[in-house]
Amino acid sequence: MPEVQRSLPPYLQITQHYRDLIRRGELGDGDRLPSARQLVEQWGVAHATAAKVLATLRAEGLVTTTPGGAGGTVVSVRDVAPAARDRMAAVRQSGKIYPPGEYAKIVAAELVSAPARIAEALGVDPDAEVIRRQRVTFRNDRPVSVSTSWFAGGLAESAPALLVAERLKQGTPGYIEQQIGRAMSQGRDQVAAGSADAATAAALEVAEGSPVLVGRNWVRDRDGEVIEFGESVAVPERWSTYDYEIG
Repeated sequence: MPEVQRSLPPYLQITQHYRDLIRRGELGDGDRLPSARQLVEQWGVAHATAAKVLATLRAEGLVTTTPGGAGGTVVSVRDVAPAARDRMAAVRQSGKIYPPGEYAKIVAAELVSAPARIAEALGVDPDAEVIRRQRVTFRNDRPVSVSTSWFAGGLAESAPALLVAERLKQGTPGYIEQQIGRAMSQGRDQVAAGSADAATAAALEVAEGSPVLVGRNWVRDRDGEVIEFGESVAVPERWSTYDYEIG
């Protein structure tokens, strides 16, 4: 029987145990968790505590529960999209930022004149040349998000692969650090509800005006200078997960 420490409420300790197993990949998508009755037996807790563990994991989007004799609680992380801090940590380690079951295609990589909002976000002159990299992310071969990364045009010479419509094996942060020695160390994400315009609707294969989640993010180096500005649009119910510590 696993030991429940007295320093934290039992349901939090058990919940964290399964969170860690899922995030380390020891429990993968589709793997079954113990039932409430099994948690009671394994951890020596009350049924209400076990039920609260499963309810918390469901609320966080880490598992789903199917009722009935053949049902149960299984890991379901395909709908979890990483937040900015999680993305930076992931790409530094492996160059990968997508959850299981998802993959992306780079559909554009080009130099363009900066729209006003992009010039402002990157801190460059209006109409200056900037790099635009756009990707479509798929889940089970269906598009679930369209995202665009913007970089100052000066990187075109020192980091030419940004202008090639192919994935960067070491990830964009790793590639830029390798080429020019600037490491991404700070990130800020913003999200809002929105509706799909004609171009987004076509890319995501949804009706124009459909509800979407709109996001934007700034990634800065240690000196606070913006290296990358990103914009994204995702279909509903593609969860973003933010983990943090307080105190």
